[in-house]
Amino acid sequence: MPRTLSTADDRREAVLDSAIAVFAVGGYLGTPIAAVAKDADISPAYVFKLFPSKEGLFVAALERCFERIEQALEAGARGADGETPTVILDRMGDAYAELIGDRSLLMLQVHAQSASDVPEIREALRRGLARITRFAAIRSGASPDEVQRFIAYGQLCHLVVTAGLEDVPEEWARTLTNGIQHP
Repeated sequence: MPRTLSTADDRREAVLDSAIAVFAVGGYLGTPIAAVAKDADISPAYVFKLFPSKEGLFVAALERCFERIEQALEAGARGADGETPTVILDRMGDAYAELIGDRSLLMLQVHAQSASDVPEIREALRRGLARITRFAAIRSGASPDEVQRFIAYGQLCHLVVTAGLEDVPEEWARTLTNGIQHP
């Protein structure tokens, strides 16, 4: 049977998927390109052919992360078409909570924040936040204050999930987790 070789585009997609998963675990500084290549089952040299630098690969993974977030927010918003801006934002938030049930996208964002002293990563993070903020505002029709609360609530959700606060029985943790549930 003839063997079908993957295209550079297919391999690029595989490398991006691997980069999200591997950078989510080890972060930008703690992840060598060889680890991403191993996960994608290709050579490090081929990774560098597709992405000439580690910064470029991390930025591309972060951009893909924000694409997936926007897709999830759109799916949530579609389920609330015709509703108030508040309901649309709530459905977007539900869809986002479902998306980050797989912690890779969440942890990639956390690692991007921790590596924001790298100019390329800081700019990619800003572009992603701008993209999501604009999308939430336009798609929901919400006011700037409502969108700010939506984004702030999302950041609180990040904190709850990354710190495992849902398992802490103390009053301070219950205060932070009140009303927050994740899949």
